[in-house]
Amino acid sequence: MGRYLFITLLSLLVLGGCSSTKLAYRYADWGIVWWVDDYIPMTAEQESLLERDVRNLRQWHCSAELPEYSQWLTRLKSDVRSGEIEEATVAWHQEKLFSFFPPLMDRARPTAVRLLSSLSDEQVRQLAANMKDSQQELEAEFLADNPEQTQAARAERTTERVERWLGPLNDTQREIVSRWSEARGKQTEIWLEGRRNWQEALLDALEVRDSDSFSDRIAYLIENNEEVRGERYQQMMAESRIAIVQLMTDLLQQADQRHLDHLLERAAELQGDFDTLACVGEDTGNASS
Repeated sequence: MGRYLFITLLSLLVLGGCSSTKLAYRYADWGIVWWVDDYIPMTAEQESLLERDVRNLRQWHCSAELPEYSQWLTRLKSDVRSGEIEEATVAWHQEKLFSFFPPLMDRARPTAVRLLSSLSDEQVRQLAANMKDSQQELEAEFLADNPEQTQAARAERTTERVERWLGPLNDTQREIVSRWSEARGKQTEIWLEGRRNWQEALLDALEVRDSDSFSDRIAYLIENNEEVRGERYQQMMAESRIAIVQLMTDLLQQADQRHLDHLLERAAELQGDFDTLACVGEDTGNASS
């Protein structure tokens, strides 16, 4: 399952490519249920409990966390308008974004423990088999026959993600992305290796899901995610955070007004969605209302 069960809400809102943040947020609880169903055919009781837990998580997240996101976007827009695109400013925004993850993961941990501890032996076997198949599919998709193909695919993915926020890149920016992707070396391979390590640790923990220590083991997997994924992964992530700041700084410094306008428009759209979401007084008994 990886981290996605715990950060799906935040990813949908901040990093996702959905056309409507409000629509994505309203149906985020169902989205998580569907995602888990992809790996584990759940019983009716498990689905009911998970829906209740995620509904409560969404309510907390909306009322307690979204105002922080809106304030961050206000600062982002201010820095873009003022031309504050130095490396230190980009690094500050990166750290601010990262700071949103721990509270959400901590709040979601009891939900994960309840769901995982309820799994039957057959469900665990299905989970293991499906995660293995998913891993093999990702390796086939992302690891090309030669390093040049892998680098080119990485550059294409990076360009697509950046263009969600900046719009179509110019030739200089595309060259920056290409050089950056080439310098990432075996990053994709290490990411997949770390993903496999984390899944194996989860399956080990599920072997003792009836024990008193199970909650602590799941907490460790969540709180020490990078450590569980291995030394190569930790080193790669430390280097990547620095490299991403440098990449975004270089791209913004080569941006023209249309890129900055596109970024401001996306930030304003996202902030508007945050500010108008109804957090309190929802009909929590009807997720489709």
